[in-house]
Amino acid sequence: MPVQDGQARPGRESPGPARAARHAEPRTAGGSAPVVRRGRPRSEAAERSIIEAVVTLLEEGLPLCELSVDRIARTAGVGKATVYRRWAGKEALFVDVVRSIEPVDPPLPGTSVRDDLVAMVETVRRRGLDKGASALLHNVFAQMQSYPRLWDMYQRTSVAPRRRRMDEVLRRGVEMGEIRDDVDVDLLGDLFLGPMLVRTVLRSGGTPGAGSAERMVDAVLAGVRGPV
Repeated sequence: MPVQDGQARPGRESPGPARAARHAEPRTAGGSAPVVRRGRPRSEAAERSIIEAVVTLLEEGLPLCELSVDRIARTAGVGKATVYRRWAGKEALFVDVVRSIEPVDPPLPGTSVRDDLVAMVETVRRRGLDKGASALLHNVFAQMQSYPRLWDMYQRTSVAPRRRRMDEVLRRGVEMGEIRDDVDVDLLGDLFLGPMLVRTVLRSGGTPGAGSAERMVDAVLAGVRGPV
């Protein structure tokens, strides 16, 4: 028997509204063209689980060379494909792990060159106060240097932006006459940050107390201050 238009075919249920809605192509507000959805939304929970899994394995003493994607995925409770969808390789994942351990750099006050320099040195001091994270970072940094590609990626994505921010503040100081124009800016950045790094990383007496960032900055500024 021929099937009339609009009549359901024998042996098949006509699609209900819910099913039809699932299979319909989404359209723009004007209804003129379908909206193309590419891929699936990234799961922040999955990313967080993967990063936390790497941190857990590192805290248990597993070296970087033994951190396989398979082991990371098992620890995170996800599939290997979930890891590869989010990171191109282990190097990119490890860089994100290190950045997750490091405290976020606060915005600079911008009230003066001195205040900005004090804020940056103080950030280094506060990193040293978190002994657990500090010890883990030192361990990872020591291992990262044996992996040139990983170390270079970390330098480009994490260290270089901080150096650029320091250079911008110092150049502003030169332009405003607060710093002499005959001083190498790159070297000067090391002179400001170096003492705090030495105290927090190499000295066994612990992290310097409050006010030490101001004293260090003032000591260096006294030697490079521009003409009054």
